[in-house]
Amino acid sequence: QVQLVESGGGLVQAGGSLRLSCAASGRTFSRNAMGWFRQAPGKEREYVAAISWSGGITYYADFVRGRFTISRDNAKNTVYLQMNSLKPEDTAVYYCAAGTTAVPGTGAYQYDYWGQGTQVIVSS
Repeated sequence: QVQLVESGGGLVQAGGSLRLSCAASGRTFSRNAMGWFRQAPGKEREYVAAISWSGGITYYADFVRGRFTISRDNAKNTVYLQMNSLKPEDTAVYYCAAGTTAVPGTGAYQYDYWGQGTQVIVSS
């Protein structure tokens, strides 16, 4: 059974940092792009960041560029999202996803495995 399990969410003050992890099991995703998405209450799920299979290509949504960093450790089958300078508007459930190809994409349709999400709350 393929599973993606996120961890590392929590409550943090504005300006603080969190590091999210996404551990995959059931199969290796070392040849797949991986992505992070988020969904705030009352809003649609939105793309946050994506990384190619090798880690050599990364993409970021404009609203996190310069503050968030996506990375991966294929030996551990794990993807990370380092979040710095957090803002209250970053409050959301964060989901990791495994892409259908090695090339990172920004659309949810380009990902076919999803984790259950981890809650991030940023207080002002």
